[in-house]
Amino acid sequence: MALCFFLTLLAFSSAEAAAPGPLPAPPTGFPLPLDQYGDAGMTGVLEIIRHRAAREPFNVIATLIFFLAIIHTFLAPKFLKVSHRWRDEHKAKLSEDGGTAPAMRKAGVKDVSVKAEIMHFFGEIEAIFGIWVVPLLIAIALSRGWHAAEYYVSHSVNFTEPMFVVVVMTIASTRPVLRFAEWFMSLAAALGGRKPAAWWLSILTLGPLLGSFITEPAAMTICALLLARQFYDCEPSRKFRYATLGLLFVNISVGGTLTHFAAPPVLMVAARWNWDTAHMFMHFGWKAAIGIVLANLFYFALFRREFRTPRIPIPENEKPTNWSDRTDPVPAGITVVHLFFLGWTVFTAHYPSLFIGGFLFFLAFTAATEPHQNPVSLKPALLVGFFLAGLVIHGGFQGWWIAPVLASMTEVPLMFAAMTLTAFNDNAAITYLASLVPNFSDSFKYAVVAGAVAGGGLTVIANAPNPAGQSILSSYFTNGVSALWLALGALIPTAIMMAVFLIFR
Repeated sequence: MALCFFLTLLAFSSAEAAAPGPLPAPPTGFPLPLDQYGDAGMTGVLEIIRHRAAREPFNVIATLIFFLAIIHTFLAPKFLKVSHRWRDEHKAKLSEDGGTAPAMRKAGVKDVSVKAEIMHFFGEIEAIFGIWVVPLLIAIALSRGWHAAEYYVSHSVNFTEPMFVVVVMTIASTRPVLRFAEWFMSLAAALGGRKPAAWWLSILTLGPLLGSFITEPAAMTICALLLARQFYDCEPSRKFRYATLGLLFVNISVGGTLTHFAAPPVLMVAARWNWDTAHMFMHFGWKAAIGIVLANLFYFALFRREFRTPRIPIPENEKPTNWSDRTDPVPAGITVVHLFFLGWTVFTAHYPSLFIGGFLFFLAFTAATEPHQNPVSLKPALLVGFFLAGLVIHGGFQGWWIAPVLASMTEVPLMFAAMTLTAFNDNAAITYLASLVPNFSDSFKYAVVAGAVAGGGLTVIANAPNPAGQSILSSYFTNGVSALWLALGALIPTAIMMAVFLIFR
């Protein structure tokens, strides 16, 4: 389904570029722009929200559907638990009946439980917002007609970021890039004898800061894959697994603030507010680095006993069971080409026709150098792209209540409000909506961005790269990642980041 959705997005882009005639006329005032509600003289937040709900009743319907999707994300582990029970029951029934049919067994086709697979799909966090797009489109069609629903998805919503994340995640997860990042981080891990503790500190410190240059989605992919191999395979306790996941999400969210092009919430406002890399580093970057180090050291001290568990390393000369786990080096030329394609994707991040074209060349190169590659897996990246596409579709209808909430606050409450709202809506959406508020002072701009990036690890939906990490590491958590445990794991690092941003503001 995710693959079909991604191909559909490409078809939309191609159709728009190739259409010989003018585009169909957009539905008048849908979604209603924020400056057309006629509430300029109102000051109370509740008064403005009530007025806007009365002015455009569909706002309430769209927001209700959005909050139902958020509730669904918290219930996702329950769906997975049920699907696993049904799957086990189906296997037990197959055993009683003599197993899979001979013809299916001969063809290599698995006999699966349809209801278990459907329930598993409803438990996939990456699929949830896409699932809830269906009732949203039905509501739009019933309220305004199918043309309004079609025009909104095809022309009003920008799918550049979801497509970019799909491409950059796929390239960043390839064996040459991963081996290069592992080598880079091993230089720091060598200071601690390359023990699990040294790898843990190296990945969670250097990886997020690297995201300022290769983008946060790429850094998340690399850090999650390395943590899986160097940390989660050591079977830490449940608390430490969630603490590390929450720490990873928070560090990635703030680690992209050294530059103006790597973090989605910064990217949304950099051009509008004239922020460049120098501005980001002076106002956010060095503070983020301090916060990352402090948060890492705090959790390292808190869980230091867990690192004392003995670990039996795999001998270097032992042949791995899986082809993808081999340790032979990748030729330098192949690594350089992969890094070039990664850089090209980052450089052309705003132009889908360029980075998708480059991605096709990249796929051809990986096929030509197959002996040095692992199989390119598009499924995790496509699921994340599907998640983000659903999120931006829903997000387009949330400005009517988020903007007045942000505009009504002073600096410090605004920072905490941005952090809180980020947990329930992508932080890039929060900063984008803040950029629409007129006469925002520099201190208010700082507050909303600082709060948005600090709160980017509280939930899976809080920051665009989070679903990538969740997708890669979910197998290490029974019945998937619990939203409550994730929030608890991210709470302390979030508090540390907020304190740093407040003290040095």
